[in-house]
Amino acid sequence: MNFPNNIKYTKEHEWIRIEGDTAYVGISDFAQSELGEIVYVDITSQGETFGQGETFGTIEAVKTVSDLFMPVSGTVEEINDTLEDSPELVNQDPYGEGWLIKITVNNAEELNQLLSADQYKALIGK
Repeated sequence: MNFPNNIKYTKEHEWIRIEGDTAYVGISDFAQSELGEIVYVDITSQGETFGQGETFGTIEAVKTVSDLFMPVSGTVEEINDTLEDSPELVNQDPYGEGWLIKITVNNAEELNQLLSADQYKALIGK
């Protein structure tokens, strides 16, 4: 299981990676493995602004549907359209091609409330 150190994690299993003025958001390798085969990603929130912890979409696996939560307050700038035809990318490459949304962070201080890779591993018992 992969736990990159260059990202922050939430207790709800989302991750965020800051690259300049943009932040990528996705679900962790652990989360995708627990969900199983991802069959659909439902995110229609482009241009919308969310507070930390608010739901920005859902992700559907063969046996369950899970809400997706914003790791920090921000505005959804882009949705990964590739997932519409290839939702399995979330399983295959959760930290790369399987990213869910790109956001503009509204409150960078909230990043300090998120978990490091080591803290996240401790949370999930790895």
